[in-house]
Amino acid sequence: MSQATIAPSWTGSGRGGPLYELGLVLRLMARNPAGLAGFIAVVLIVLLSVVGPLFIPLDMTMNPAKIYQPPSWTYPLGTDYQGRDVWSQIVHGGQSVLLIAFLAALMSTLIAVTFGALGAFAGGWVDGVITFVTDVFLTIPTLPLLVVLSAFIKLNSLPLLSVIIGALAWPVLLRSVRSQVLSLKERDYVEAARALDLGTRHIIGAEILPQMLSYIVISFVLAMRTAIYAQTALIFLGLVPLSGNNWAVMIQLAWVRGAVFFRDSLFYILSPVLAIAVVQLALVTMTRSLEEVFNPRLRTGG
Repeated sequence: MSQATIAPSWTGSGRGGPLYELGLVLRLMARNPAGLAGFIAVVLIVLLSVVGPLFIPLDMTMNPAKIYQPPSWTYPLGTDYQGRDVWSQIVHGGQSVLLIAFLAALMSTLIAVTFGALGAFAGGWVDGVITFVTDVFLTIPTLPLLVVLSAFIKLNSLPLLSVIIGALAWPVLLRSVRSQVLSLKERDYVEAARALDLGTRHIIGAEILPQMLSYIVISFVLAMRTAIYAQTALIFLGLVPLSGNNWAVMIQLAWVRGAVFFRDSLFYILSPVLAIAVVQLALVTMTRSLEEVFNPRLRTGG
C-alpha cells in the first residue's frame, strides 16, 4: 500500500542474506564520506565503551607520587588528581553516558512519534488535548525544571535519570511529527487504506510512519546528543549523586578538586571533555548518511 520501500529488507533474506544487507547499507552510507566516518566513529566508541572495560582494568588506587603526570606509554592520557590512570577512566566512563543517552532518546522519540501521529491522524478533541499539553511543556525551560525536580527526586539510578530526561525532551519532535502526519494523511494511499477500513493502528504504523522513517531515525540520534548534554549539565551542577565512573563525573571532579588551577592537569581536564565532544560530532555527522539509507528518493541506482 505504501508508495515506496523505505529501507533495505532487514529480514536476512534476499540475494545475499545479512551480509548483503550490511554491504548495501555501507554502500549507501559511503555516498557521504563524512556520514560514513561518523558512523564508523560511533561504532568504535560503542565498542570501546562496551568491550574495552573487559580488557582494560579500572585501577582507582590512589598514588600521590604520580599526580598529574603527562601522557606516557604507561598512562596514555596522563593521571588525575590522585595519580590514577585517566585512559582507563575514559574507557570505563563511556558506557553509562551512552546508555542514559540511548534510553532517554528512545523514550522521548516513542512519546513524540506515538502521540504526534495519533493527534494529527485522529484530529478533533484528541489533537486539541495533545497539542495543548505539548504547548505547555514547550513553555517550560528544560534545564531549570530538571534542577527543580532533582530537589524532590533522588536521581541515583541510570534508568530514573533516563526517564526524567526523556520525559521532558519530546515536545519539539512531537510538533514536527504532527505537522508531517497532517500532510501525509491526505495522500492517496492513505485515503485508499481508509476506504478499505484497515484501522488506525495499521494506517499509522504501516502506511504513514514508514514514510517518515529517515526523519524519525535522525531525530532519535539528535535526541541522544541532547540527552548527553542534559546529563552532563546535571552531573556537573552536582544534582546527580556521584557514583560509578562517568565522563561527566570526571569533569565535575576536576572542577571541585581544583584541577583547573594546576597547569599539569590539562590532559586530565580535556580528556572527558574531548570524549563527549567526539561522541557528539560522530552522532551529528552520522546523520548525513542515515538519510541515504532510509530515504529511497535520494537513491539513483545501486
